[in-house]
Amino acid sequence: MPEIHFDNTYSQLPDSFYTKLSPAQVPAPKLVRLNSELAAKLSIDASWLKSAEGVAVLSGNTIADGSEPLAQVYAGHQFGGYNPQLGDGRAILLGETIGTDGQRYDIQLKGSGRTPYSRGGDGKAALGPVLREYILSESMAALGVPTTRALAAVITGETVVRQDGPLAGAIFTRIASSHIRVGTFQYIAAQKNLVELRTLADHTLQRHFPKALESKTPYIAFLNQVIIAQADLIAHWMSLGFIHGVMNTDNTAISGETIDYGPCAFMDNFHPQCVFSSIDAKARYSWGNQPSIAHWNLTRFAETLLPLLADDTEQAIAIAQTSLDTFQEYFSKQYMERFRAKFGLPDTAPDSIIQDGLSLIANQQVDFTHFFRRLTQAANGGNKAKLSELFTDSESFESWFSEWVIATTQSRNLEGMQNSNPIRIPRNHRVEQAIQAAYKNDFDPFNRLVDALATPFTEQE
Repeated sequence: MPEIHFDNTYSQLPDSFYTKLSPAQVPAPKLVRLNSELAAKLSIDASWLKSAEGVAVLSGNTIADGSEPLAQVYAGHQFGGYNPQLGDGRAILLGETIGTDGQRYDIQLKGSGRTPYSRGGDGKAALGPVLREYILSESMAALGVPTTRALAAVITGETVVRQDGPLAGAIFTRIASSHIRVGTFQYIAAQKNLVELRTLADHTLQRHFPKALESKTPYIAFLNQVIIAQADLIAHWMSLGFIHGVMNTDNTAISGETIDYGPCAFMDNFHPQCVFSSIDAKARYSWGNQPSIAHWNLTRFAETLLPLLADDTEQAIAIAQTSLDTFQEYFSKQYMERFRAKFGLPDTAPDSIIQDGLSLIANQQVDFTHFFRRLTQAANGGNKAKLSELFTDSESFESWFSEWVIATTQSRNLEGMQNSNPIRIPRNHRVEQAIQAAYKNDFDPFNRLVDALATPFTEQE
């Protein structure tokens, strides 16, 4: 069997961090799609992964040499309520490998059967959510957003029962810099075992922020680096109109990658309080609330590190607060830089151009992606009429557009606009069309959509 070159470290941590177990067997695995480019980055032979032996590994029917399958345990605040034990309820970490870039990556199966953390669930995944995560995560990667990746989607030959009836079962192979979450630290910190907390922190530092280990105060440096990573991520999300939908602490990766694509979406018509979760009745995780929720989640993370920041609790709290206080200013800077690029504004242009522009498209319910795409075309000598037709109140648009022209006439950042305003995003209705076709054994729409989204900034027929 050609090797996946496993080099596992998480499985060497204390056994209170996970439960070792094998994936469930499935009756008739069949490969739907393999990400050959990503396989090459992981130094895995794509042709072998497509073979019967490879599909057996991707479905969990065979444990590859060197694999040490386990389910991770973690806690988490879900919609603000704390759950002391969550964990991988339908996912199993096969192990880690070193990519051609020298970075370490997790290889995880989602939908691979029950674990001790399944909380009454069957541990399986339906085909729809697997294809959705494949589409969304690969689209985000193409857009340049830090994210987990899709290596493969496999149908299992099983039927899983959900609220909307029996559905085809599937398994998703997810690649991540790691699956360590804020919730992981919450779970370990709650055990009141300082040795294990330090072990987790040192492991995570070594894996994600090794330069922080050179600091005289590595755990403060650790907190600061996680704050920066999250601020960068949320600013990037928002510049694309992306709404995660479920920013629970167990869905907040320490690495700063987007993880767990559930009820997420790219907005159509722009509205700051837009949500994409049917259970988010109070709009906790709306587009506009994402920065404050990120800060809230980071505060929960900082709480777990207090014993490592200083021996005196009051001093530790003061240190953590000083770090947390940097979030808003840093986030705002990243947010404005991204939107300056989207609007093509020079540094000398007033911020009000951005604020007024976003208010304009919110008030008139203009499609977020179409607006920025057509503004880019207009900036490049295209037809302004294509942009103005998006607005029902042409007078308000003309007033703002005149200000934008004045602000950008001398220096217009066209390259920034072209590199930050995508032509294609994974529209919800397109994703749903691909899923429904797949349930009828037609995977062409899924494959076409994944292929189209691989070059989101490039014109295509």
